[in-house]
Amino acid sequence: MHSDVDQVSQRAGERRRAELGEFLKARRARLSPGDFGMPAGSRRRTPGLRREEVALLAGVGVTWYTWLEQGRQINASTQVLDAVARTLRLDRAEREHLYRLAEATPLRTECARLVVPDTIREIVQSLEPLPASLINSRFDVLMSNRASEELFWEWHTMPCIHQNTLWCCITEPSAPGKFVEYESQVRYMVARLRSAYGRHVGDPDWEEDIRRLASMSHEFSELWARHEVAEAEPRTLTYRHPRAGTLSLAVSELNLPDLPEARIVVYTPRDDHTRARMPLTRRDAATAQILG
Repeated sequence: MHSDVDQVSQRAGERRRAELGEFLKARRARLSPGDFGMPAGSRRRTPGLRREEVALLAGVGVTWYTWLEQGRQINASTQVLDAVARTLRLDRAEREHLYRLAEATPLRTECARLVVPDTIREIVQSLEPLPASLINSRFDVLMSNRASEELFWEWHTMPCIHQNTLWCCITEPSAPGKFVEYESQVRYMVARLRSAYGRHVGDPDWEEDIRRLASMSHEFSELWARHEVAEAEPRTLTYRHPRAGTLSLAVSELNLPDLPEARIVVYTPRDDHTRARMPLTRRDAATAQILG
């Protein structure tokens, strides 16, 4: 029985790696050396970049990249894949496809999603123009208003598939550069997770979630091993927004008696500078800048 399952899993992995190789070939075929200011050279049998050129431009080993296209079972870190994605000029959908095929985006177990009452949804939406989200004790984002979605919608360089603030911070390479208090924020979130974990010890979803985070992130593993716990406390989030600049936001939590496993998180400007810059975080402002 286990042998049959293993064989099916092995065949699926082989097919996925083959699909990855074909995808990479197709993407480098649409580029040319001239796109990068390189001479075309002679004896070029097929259009597009050669494997050696992709490896050179991405700063990765030629042998490693060749094996990646050949569908070999090799370790492909997110940092290296990100360099390949930039070189091949992949858009957001193509990047997500690349990471999925390379199994580099660490998938998490699906949480038991809370049913959000319409009254709670209306409260979160009514907090506009303040960014607000409904988050559970595992930091899953159950819903957000538009202000919150637009505030954080383009801070990822990697595809955001987790819908979980802790997982996004741990897995996103650009997070330390975007959040000034990154280290203290992550330490605080892990301590909050540890506090909530006390009510879910032995829960398969929680145990698997924590196991995957610990195996994927040395940072999380070390923080988790400290057994630090924390409750809600006033906090400041200093966020570097690509258009609005550095924003200083007060983080407030609103507990919900009807949903003890969830809380509304609201971001409020802490100073006049941030208050004046907040409109620049909206997508209509981004469109206006482009059209202007």
